[in-house]
Amino acid sequence: MAAMPHADHFHAHDDGHEQPHPKPPASTTLAALKAGLALTAGFAVVEAVGGWWAGSLALISDAGHMATDAASFVVALIAQFVARRPPSAQASFGYARAEVLAAFVNALVMLALVVWITVEAVSRLLQPIPVQGPVVMAVAIIGLGINLFVAWMLSRARGSLNARGALLHVFGDILGSVAAIAAGAVIAFTGWTPIDPILSVFVALLILRSTIALLRESAGVLLERVPDHLSYEKVGRALAALPGVTGVHDLHIWTMSADRPALSAHVTLADGAQWPAVLAAAQRMLASEFGIDHVTLQPTWATAGGNGRVVPIVEKRGQGPAA
Repeated sequence: MAAMPHADHFHAHDDGHEQPHPKPPASTTLAALKAGLALTAGFAVVEAVGGWWAGSLALISDAGHMATDAASFVVALIAQFVARRPPSAQASFGYARAEVLAAFVNALVMLALVVWITVEAVSRLLQPIPVQGPVVMAVAIIGLGINLFVAWMLSRARGSLNARGALLHVFGDILGSVAAIAAGAVIAFTGWTPIDPILSVFVALLILRSTIALLRESAGVLLERVPDHLSYEKVGRALAALPGVTGVHDLHIWTMSADRPALSAHVTLADGAQWPAVLAAAQRMLASEFGIDHVTLQPTWATAGGNGRVVPIVEKRGQGPAA
């Protein structure tokens, strides 16, 4: 169940509803991940060799980043296949959260990479080493082109949390390539080698900001928080506004996977005979207006008490204040 307070009550009406985000076709996500894996893994080797030969931390860091990306693509592909496995007696919800878990792990790996880049950059600033600027520029320009192409492919599957996690890695690679080009140009024309580790730290900080955002979102799914695109109050009040409903309590909203919200609630009825009609209306409303198609509702005939958080009561149309 979602980690929401016990006995939340709604007696309200609200006309504004949030719309769910579109989900990309599974084939689009798989094709993007496969292409990203092949291109990223292949060029990571080229960039690592070029960085070692040129003595450039910017290139070596970006090569390490791309190697991490290749691993993330492998994890993402595995997660895509695992998530499609049907529910079983041991996993009644199925394996859809494998995608979210993969995104969470990818974010943790990115954090470790940021730390490594920063430590190595400080070491290079204290003890500079020669860097071949023209080689750095040439390799980085090729890498930039490859990363832009992979990013374009992944952007077509941006509704998938796993694809977004992979896209985050590629954005880091794009920044790394731009920084390496700039570092190579400065070294080639001025001979000032500290620019190489300085730009590496700059890229690490940019990657850190986006990584924390991905970590927060994937952790939110694993912790069963209310999805960011849904309003807990609006959903509860929309349910309470249905004909025949006098209140809603014990409402929980969470995500079963990266893009499939679920809901459970107790619905208080004025007349128990209306339950079949109320249930059908609630299911239609939740699916069409909020994109929630996994719904568990239990009818009750008396509002449950409790000492949990209570949503402020608002007058229903045509009625006085609810008790």
